[in-house]
Amino acid sequence: MNEYQPMSCDLYDYLEIACMRGYRLDIELKDGARLVAKALTTRTSSEKEEFILLQTDDAQQEIRLDQLLAITPLDANAQFGRVVFSDAVCTF
Repeated sequence: MNEYQPMSCDLYDYLEIACMRGYRLDIELKDGARLVAKALTTRTSSEKEEFILLQTDDAQQEIRLDQLLAITPLDANAQFGRVVFSDAVCTF
């Protein structure tokens, strides 16, 4: 896998909301794959790569955040709609 590219802080906030609320998400990946899963939490590895932990019907799955193309919450009362991720990075 390529060197990790952090995402925009503003976009990361949508993932945090999805995890806090336990939203079911329609997830689109940059490689064209799609899946539906419940957002559980995010984590940062010792190499400073960030991941989202998801629960599918069958198992838990972890996706590196820079592989996300878009997420769409499937919950009726979600606080946001489809979010498309860009290559912008979070700067402090």
